[in-house]
Amino acid sequence: MSGVNKVILVGHLGKDPEVRHLEGGTTLVNFPLATSETYNKDGKKIEQTEWHNIVMWRGLADVAAKYLQKGKLVYIEGKIRSRNYEDKEGNKRYITEIIAENFTMLGRKNDNENNEGHQPNNHVHTNAKPEKQLVDFNDDGSDDLPF
Repeated sequence: MSGVNKVILVGHLGKDPEVRHLEGGTTLVNFPLATSETYNKDGKKIEQTEWHNIVMWRGLADVAAKYLQKGKLVYIEGKIRSRNYEDKEGNKRYITEIIAENFTMLGRKNDNENNEGHQPNNHVHTNAKPEKQLVDFNDDGSDDLPF
């Protein structure tokens, strides 16, 4: 039996996506995403925030670079990947990342307008093969509910 590696997150971008273009024209973006949960402890409201390193590739990265910015609320589906690398001083570092497979912009409609005045319908979907991605935008003025 094979395992399942599936992550669903809803949170706010901690900073604008960092865009890189690799050899061959492949686009890569990454950004931190904050998820928060609130609970009561001894009658006091406690908020706990967790930070996630989000990575997006190719067409999904292009869309994220165009529409996402610091503070935006987003729903992300993807998988967890842990890896290690050596920093500039030669120290071994470990990092856990979420490799996004699709995302949906959440929040109010006017929060998602970009400089060109286009209004996405807030859903970006990628197929199993990252090279084939469907991005659906529409300007029909439908309500802003994410479901």
